[in-house]
Amino acid sequence: MKLIEKRVVLHFPGFEPLDGVAHRARYERSARQSAAVWGYSVETGAPEAGSDPLSFEVTTGEWAAEVAPVAAEVAPVAADKAAAGEGTGSPGWQTKSRIHMVDHDSLVSRLRDGNTLSQIMVGFRSCAEIMLEGGMRGYFRHAWRFGLFFLFPFLLTALAIALTAQIAIMPFALGFSPWHMLWSGPLALCFFTFAFLPFSERFHTLHLFADWAMAVALGRMDRTDFNNWLEDRAAVVRKALEEEADEYVISSHSMGSSVAAHVIGILLEREPEIFKDKRVVFATLGSAILQCALMSSATLLRARVGLIARCPEISWLDVQCLTDSINFYKVPVVAVSGHTDAPEAKMILIRVKQMLTREHYRKIRKDQLRVHRQYVLGPDLKASFDFTLMTAGPMPASVFASPDEKRMPG
Repeated sequence: MKLIEKRVVLHFPGFEPLDGVAHRARYERSARQSAAVWGYSVETGAPEAGSDPLSFEVTTGEWAAEVAPVAAEVAPVAADKAAAGEGTGSPGWQTKSRIHMVDHDSLVSRLRDGNTLSQIMVGFRSCAEIMLEGGMRGYFRHAWRFGLFFLFPFLLTALAIALTAQIAIMPFALGFSPWHMLWSGPLALCFFTFAFLPFSERFHTLHLFADWAMAVALGRMDRTDFNNWLEDRAAVVRKALEEEADEYVISSHSMGSSVAAHVIGILLEREPEIFKDKRVVFATLGSAILQCALMSSATLLRARVGLIARCPEISWLDVQCLTDSINFYKVPVVAVSGHTDAPEAKMILIRVKQMLTREHYRKIRKDQLRVHRQYVLGPDLKASFDFTLMTAGPMPASVFASPDEKRMPG
């Protein structure tokens, strides 16, 4: 198998309050962990000045003695093995990957703007719209755990509002004079503001409200600001694709998969031959495309899913995880989007517990949002999936489609 010497990566991160600089910093940390575990060298370059989206170069190669002290801090066992010559790559190989972080932090900031009350109102409105458009019904039909993920922040907040109301009207229930509301009202407000809201932040409740507002926007495509932003991202991605490379990897995580589907779909609508003579891998990690596509109004998104699936130059890898409740595990995204006659995305089933040490996994397993982020984070152990190797390693990204393929050159 021919090793990759030059790669272009377009990565669409998930719905997180992180800009391109923060995503690059996370990538650098994860790359160091991966390099230490697998036994190769990695250098993550500085952001290119004035780049939009933020881009940087990652160079990987055979194990270098000078990285051993750094690797030993990240993964001591792997570093010891690498120093002894175990698990290292073939001498002389080197891969350069240009990573473009197509983040949507500007949209996240816009959706999180406003006071707490307005964010709650927007969240519940999004909840109602998704229910009315059949989204919730689709969630429970195809992935009941995702359905529970959808309901959780709204049920939690509804319960808090009910308790707040009960505190406020407590004087009436006890037969007291209405004047007692002068103390029960402020007490109710204090409960909601100083007890519930800090508690709810453990579950990122308001952030999830904004996430569902974005799901509605990407499904309905009825917001001019969102549509203009997608058009702008399509233009910069089109420019990035002009760079010569052995392989083009379009990776996306969580909500970023819906963003990627729209952006790549826009390009295919305008230039059906845009990927001609290119090796392209579309990797959706913990994909939430169906979070938006199951809404009845999401006709444009579903159509673009079909365009991507039918593009002969694109190999679609859908990375899913059993212990991640925030993805559609074992659900065929292309068929469920209405394209039963189109090639289905290749499902890659992974286990987070196989990527981390037992102690590390025990610490995070009850935090579903943290488990959901593991797709793009560094490993503790060699496993069947590694985000850094897929986007910057020497082997073609398509090797992850088969559990029997080597992740590193022998």
